[in-house]
Amino acid sequence: MNKIKTLRKAKGLNQGELAKSAGISQTYLCELEKSRKTNPSRDVLVRIAKALSVSVSELLDD
Repeated sequence: MNKIKTLRKAKGLNQGELAKSAGISQTYLCELEKSRKTNPSRDVLVRIAKALSVSVSELLDD
């Protein structure tokens, strides 16, 4: 899910800021960005997308 990292950096956020905004741990966000966790729940995707001000579909587009 490198798209998360790309969007996060484009918004000028560090992992801690995005994780806090999305209500997830920084460790979990790091695992998502490095594709160690490949099946996040819809709820997590919605929270990350909202924190990045993008749609879930934009978050998932490659």
